[in-house]
Amino acid sequence: MNFDLILRNAHLPDGRTGVDIGCRDGRIVAVEATLDAQAGKEVDAGGRLVSPPFVDIHFHLDATLSVGTPRFNRSGTLLEGIALWNEQRPTLTQEVVVERAMRYCDLAVAQGLLAIRTHVDVCDDRLVGVEALLEVRERVKDYIDLQLVAFPQDGYFRSPNAAANLARALDRGVDVIGGIPHFERTMEDGRDSVIAQCELAAERGLRVDIHCDETDDPMSRHVETLASETIRLGLQGRVSGSHLTSMHSMDNYYASKLIPLIAESGMHCIPNPLANINLQGRSDTYPKRRGLMRIPELRAKGVNIALGQDSCMDPWYVFGNADMLDVAHMATHAAHMISLDEIRWCFEAITTHAAKAFGLEDYGLTPGCHADFVLLDAKDPIEAIRLRADRLLVVRRGVVLAQTPVRRTTLSLPGRPSQSSVAGYGPAWPAASA
Repeated sequence: MNFDLILRNAHLPDGRTGVDIGCRDGRIVAVEATLDAQAGKEVDAGGRLVSPPFVDIHFHLDATLSVGTPRFNRSGTLLEGIALWNEQRPTLTQEVVVERAMRYCDLAVAQGLLAIRTHVDVCDDRLVGVEALLEVRERVKDYIDLQLVAFPQDGYFRSPNAAANLARALDRGVDVIGGIPHFERTMEDGRDSVIAQCELAAERGLRVDIHCDETDDPMSRHVETLASETIRLGLQGRVSGSHLTSMHSMDNYYASKLIPLIAESGMHCIPNPLANINLQGRSDTYPKRRGLMRIPELRAKGVNIALGQDSCMDPWYVFGNADMLDVAHMATHAAHMISLDEIRWCFEAITTHAAKAFGLEDYGLTPGCHADFVLLDAKDPIEAIRLRADRLLVVRRGVVLAQTPVRRTTLSLPGRPSQSSVAGYGPAWPAASA
């Protein structure tokens, strides 16, 4: 059997080693210890890790790369970031948003990030961001799965035309219904907004992804309504609760009731560790809260948790570089998930778990899946997160999109011969089952 591409001697995230991956017509056809076949192109992975592409399940592509416009966020707070965005929004043009988004998408491909769910603000009556990202989605469709969320940044009820604009955005082809209940004027308005958005999703057959309880207020409990509505309307598997940072401040008794409800609902939960450990706890003296949902406890109940990047060089977060390994690295620290099993789980939270929340089809490294994968300069997922490993090869539908040479450091040390080695390699980690 002949192939278009064979990747030989690869390590896989599930612990298999020395595997060959054969691809034909944009699909993975064979995953075997040794493929006795030829291909138009062969690549020796050299015992390095091959992963399905990274998935960013929570991002703001309309704001990316706008940091410093109209000025920098001096307080570092969520609310100042929103205020800065409100100042910037009237000056936005479709051309500016497209240009920034396309630059970011180029960076994403180089980082092996081939699926992005991006929220797009619909509180501008012009729908500039919506039109821009619909154009970007069309332009990148051959190499990035771009999923758009209609996001009423200033509140579904609080912003006068947000509900109508959200419907307009959906009519134009936006994929997912968004919301921000904790930013409504009252708790009752927030609850009503969640109900209205879930009912709209049930009516239209769409997914829901709500910025939910992104606050330090332990009484912000809109996730309870979101989980309840998911069950009532039969939306299991189609609803995501993003941020949920108020869980960091909730008392344990209430959390012990809430977490099983979330698990029962089949919601996906999306923490964004890079942004939220920076944005939350700003009003605290000491001790300072870090503002993450209860990741280990949710995981223990079987909730699908996917990590998001949230922001890259925008009014809310000055850093960022489309690197989902950076997101996973921060999660291991901020959520106290440093056992080998937990680190491997964090790798899954930027790949398979995120793909599940996204709704990606034919994703993975088994025969029949799309021939989409990333070759990393690491031996296993733990090493990949520890090093934030270079992406040596990025492949989409069997076609190489990006290549990066292996980095080597040459040492010339007094009293020792010069030597060249791959930087950063440490000891071999125990197998996944150990």
